[in-house]
Amino acid sequence: MTAKTMEFIDLKSQYAALKTDIDARMHAVLDHGQYIMGPEVAELEEKLAAFVGAKHCISASSGTDTLILALMALGVQAGDEVITTPFSFIATAEVIALLGAKPVFVDIEPHTYNIDPIKIGTAITPRTKAIMPVSLYGQCADFDAINAIAAKHGLPVIEDGAQSFGATYKGHRSCGLSTIGSTSFFPSKPLGCYGDGGALFTSDDALAKAMREIRVHGQDRRYHHPRIGLNARMDTLQAAVLLAKLPAFPAEVEARSRIGARYSELLQGAVMTPSVEAHSTSVYAQYTVEVDNRGAVQAHLKQHGIPTAIHYPMPLHMQPAFAYLGRGEGSYPVAEQAARRVMSLPMHPYLEDQDVLAITEAVKAALTGSANDRTKGQSC
Repeated sequence: MTAKTMEFIDLKSQYAALKTDIDARMHAVLDHGQYIMGPEVAELEEKLAAFVGAKHCISASSGTDTLILALMALGVQAGDEVITTPFSFIATAEVIALLGAKPVFVDIEPHTYNIDPIKIGTAITPRTKAIMPVSLYGQCADFDAINAIAAKHGLPVIEDGAQSFGATYKGHRSCGLSTIGSTSFFPSKPLGCYGDGGALFTSDDALAKAMREIRVHGQDRRYHHPRIGLNARMDTLQAAVLLAKLPAFPAEVEARSRIGARYSELLQGAVMTPSVEAHSTSVYAQYTVEVDNRGAVQAHLKQHGIPTAIHYPMPLHMQPAFAYLGRGEGSYPVAEQAARRVMSLPMHPYLEDQDVLAITEAVKAALTGSANDRTKGQSC
């Protein structure tokens, strides 16, 4: 089937394709030596803001730190509540808890895996300070519905767009859809640097000013600190890498879309494939399907040199760290069902069609084998 193990996310092929520009950008930083807040940082922020369609971009040291910066700029503190999804990486809820606030989970839609807007209203209380949806797997949440609920209750919305940077919702780009947009440039993300990095987007001048100050220890000018802040600056080398990758990013987004559509075409009827809304595009940060007998399918694919991953095997409300919330198994059944069944296949812009064919054939063979095994077990 496959001669060697495939790359789940092929950063080596990307570097080979962009090596000249990446090397030149990094050597420029090494030559000028401004490793913190060098000129590349401001250049990147300007280009990213234009790409998203937001007035301001504030780069930061990681996607997790961008979420903390956003919450702090909105004044979230101990005793507040922030509504979010239980089906995400832990950072989404972790940052809320780190500020002493309470994550309030709302179940997800079964077809997009994003937060279900219909269920948000009943979760709002007098303590609710913000709503923080996640645009999971590369597709934006339903922001018209979410923003309408938020406006009704006078609440800000933070988009956790760590997996959706480059995606669109009704003609507008992810991270420019709400009060604040946040994304991650972790190396495996659709647009990734070579370490940790992230960015925030807003068209609110006051929030932009607050987030810039919080990013540098709450400083508005040298050695003057009107607020408590963090050390959350993006280093210049990471900005240089992103500047080298940014011109190729639209073509990579198109490739991801084409590969995602090809996967879905080949797997139609065999597994539950990703559902992309007609008004949205996905950057397929992960290509995630639902399968029966997931462990057996993964084992079969591994034998054929095909890596898989599970995003995510345990919803946040069931994590030991959030046991204090008292929302155990059965609290969010859609998220729990997804966690038991989802499986992500290799996805990156450099995936060749022959590899997609090999992967999908292996998936179908694994499912046939699993079905045969169950049939044999029933006949014994």
